[in-house]
Amino acid sequence: MNDLFLRACKRQKVDRTPVWMMRQAGRYLPEYRAVRAKADFLTMCKTPELAAEVTVQPVDIIGVDAAIIFSDILVIPEAMGMHLEMIESKGPQLHNPIRTREQVEALKIPDPEKSLRFVMQALETTKRILGKRVPLIGFSGSPWTLAAYMIEGAGSKEWKYAKQMMLNQPELMKELLDKLATSVRLYLEAQLAAGADAVQIFDTWGGILAPDHYKRFSLEFMHKIVSKLHRNGQPVIVFSKGANHSLKEIADIGADVVGIDWTIDMADAKNQIGEKVALQGNLDPASLYASPDVIRQEVKSILKKFGKGSGHVFNLGHGITPDVPVEHAKAMVQAVKDESGVYHSQP
Repeated sequence: MNDLFLRACKRQKVDRTPVWMMRQAGRYLPEYRAVRAKADFLTMCKTPELAAEVTVQPVDIIGVDAAIIFSDILVIPEAMGMHLEMIESKGPQLHNPIRTREQVEALKIPDPEKSLRFVMQALETTKRILGKRVPLIGFSGSPWTLAAYMIEGAGSKEWKYAKQMMLNQPELMKELLDKLATSVRLYLEAQLAAGADAVQIFDTWGGILAPDHYKRFSLEFMHKIVSKLHRNGQPVIVFSKGANHSLKEIADIGADVVGIDWTIDMADAKNQIGEKVALQGNLDPASLYASPDVIRQEVKSILKKFGKGSGHVFNLGHGITPDVPVEHAKAMVQAVKDESGVYHSQP
């Protein structure tokens, strides 16, 4: 098995830096669009054979060192009792958003083996198709990120209602986040049991919070998950987009890997926390619009800033965008493979 990714997550010796991309199973690939033409997004998520097919595509086509299961973070709110709809022009819509205590109390903590069984089946199917080629990553949204969608009912620029509940009814918000932390932990444990080799917590909206609020309403609940998560040595990655103000605190919650976005210098991040955890990142996704030669220079810059030694998983600082040319994604992956070996050779 190509276990470079798993070894790097644990800061063990590797002969080159492993590489994968967030949202790598997605719309930039013509092969994905061909599958998507036959089924809507949620149907793809809930049909294990289709989810497995698109999960494996970037391994075959782009040459990444890890697969990440094709799913969506909002399957958890749906399993808790909310009505989820994916509208092509608008994105996800959660009907009857959570605004009252009665609604919070009515949310159930789902049994992932029942209401989210399709995710476990997708993992099992993907593992069979992958064989032992590369590790498979499972994932969930963070409690704060899920709560923000559940309270708002959709994506937002201001996140008015989520922040209103956080500020005006902090105890109610914490009750919701506690319920979500338990739901996420059980979900991640089920994914690990179904064959995931590692799991990532996507705290996509952690960065919209002021530092004090971030620690109280996002980081604390990710810590609850990681500290209680039953796992058999499988790595945990925490990616909190925009929360560079709290990197040291993120590194202390017990995750093996901290994902960083592109707005912090890799050398700075390594200096702050690289002795405690592995780092994942952090190429600006917009760099993939540049020419392959420029992409290679950007890759080399990040590799040089991380420097010698293990503990680096190369990735974008956020998900790949849908209109990136496939050849540019391949160029990034190939550049990491070509250029990183020098940083892992013996002196």
